[in-house]
Amino acid sequence: MKEMADADSLEKSEADKNHDNQRAESCYEWVEALILSLAVIMALFVLLFRVNIVVDGDSMKPNYQNGNRVLVSCMDRHFSCGDVVVIDEHATGLHERLIKRVIATGGQTIDINFAAGTVLVDGKELDESAYIKNGITKDQYDVTFPQKVPAGHIFVLGDNRTISEDSRFKEVGMIDCRYVIGKVVFLLNPFHSIVK
Repeated sequence: MKEMADADSLEKSEADKNHDNQRAESCYEWVEALILSLAVIMALFVLLFRVNIVVDGDSMKPNYQNGNRVLVSCMDRHFSCGDVVVIDEHATGLHERLIKRVIATGGQTIDINFAAGTVLVDGKELDESAYIKNGITKDQYDVTFPQKVPAGHIFVLGDNRTISEDSRFKEVGMIDCRYVIGKVVFLLNPFHSIVK
């Protein structure tokens, strides 16, 4: 009898060990799947989006404040008037990352009437009322107008036209699209400047 009880006890002990091993294996499989999923998500996020972009300076006020963090899409390479883009620091003579608004793209002719403060693209006055007050582009620098934007390039301006170093400066000029990191798609911390 005692041998039977010992055998039953041994079988239960083996069954408990098998059950514990199955549970441990199941946990390892879940952890493995979770780690793999996180790695895939991180890889996609690194390739498709950038979240480490911080607005540096006041050239994009009133829409983007110094210290704002933005989400940038690296996949959409079709730029159009009104898009806000992040430009790599190697694109210009300023040697700093820029955040600017696209005003004209390859093949378009840009002109600025500095007396009236208006921007013209292909001879038509640009309505910028969606993001700034019209008629504020009155500061002329060392680039003469009209200018034709070369293919594969964009002409950019900052929203704060009185202080922005943008395509009106020879040091910045027309931006080669290969140096555009991506489009700003979302302002991540819009209340940053209020919280400061």
